[in-house]
Amino acid sequence: MEIQTNFSLKNYNTFGIEAKAKQFVAVHSIAELKTVLEENKSQKKFILGGGSNMLLTQDIDALVIHVDLKGKKIIKDDIDFVWVESQAGENWHEFVLWTIDQNLGGLENMSLIPGNVGTTPVQNIGAYGTEIKDTFVSCEAMAIENQKTKTFSKEECHFGYRESVFKNEVKDQYIITSVVFKLTKRNHKINISYGDIAAQLSNKNIQIPTLKDVSNAVIAIRTSKLPDPKELGNSGSFFKNPILLKSDFEKIHQQFPEMKYYDISPTEVKVPAGWLIEQAGFKGKRFGDAGIHKNQALVLVNYGNATGQEILDVSKTIQETIFKTFGIHIEAEVNVI
Repeated sequence: MEIQTNFSLKNYNTFGIEAKAKQFVAVHSIAELKTVLEENKSQKKFILGGGSNMLLTQDIDALVIHVDLKGKKIIKDDIDFVWVESQAGENWHEFVLWTIDQNLGGLENMSLIPGNVGTTPVQNIGAYGTEIKDTFVSCEAMAIENQKTKTFSKEECHFGYRESVFKNEVKDQYIITSVVFKLTKRNHKINISYGDIAAQLSNKNIQIPTLKDVSNAVIAIRTSKLPDPKELGNSGSFFKNPILLKSDFEKIHQQFPEMKYYDISPTEVKVPAGWLIEQAGFKGKRFGDAGIHKNQALVLVNYGNATGQEILDVSKTIQETIFKTFGIHIEAEVNVI
């Protein structure tokens, strides 16, 4: 393990922002991670996974530890289910495709989400009607302070909409090293009720979809709407969909009867942030090298040499306009550093 200084993070964040780490080290095993933490106790640390859910607005004055733990295996199975453990540094989409190749169901709707497996519980990532919490069993994590390992159960993770204990109560205290998922071996629960999946399958004349069919449909939809970070810097959806009390929403809906929404509980509705941003006129708009994608208003993009601060300024302009126009506050899903 070599600790490098003044290290460029341009290739380690999906926005492609040029920012420097004061120090940088990649760890490839639990032993290496433990050693780095033990030997640099007094140093400020920054944990880096796939770099897909962050916006760098400044250089990082810390030791950046890139978690590059690889490996996946089946640790248990029965007639109906399989428990699969993946190391934190595995690419999420490649892991999803691997589960589908094994005919294991549960993750197919989350195909093509950028990032690594280790960061998926932090955000409780989700897409097209499924979330990590639906298949999550537990995760192993190492305490930064004393290098002790702890297993977090599903209950202990306190999952919410793009929320978990790792963003709240134990933020910056643990490094997730592996995650266990419980997936179906048979009687797969195919979920095509959300978004454009059913339409995509219908266009292909697929009436009884397989896991692969659903995954391919999701990939086709995401590819048509979302830019490839390798070609155009972005971090997927920049904003969360706002959740409103029905009583508050009804007043807004009277003023904007065309506003889209989804009932998520007897007392709450979810409003698509992309719809709000598009209605406010931001879709496809460009501010220098920072902008909003032409096909998906939820996605902020770096057209080449935008700074993190420029992208952040665009996001704030959007938030202020949405609040002024609709009286709705939209929150960033991306971590701003």
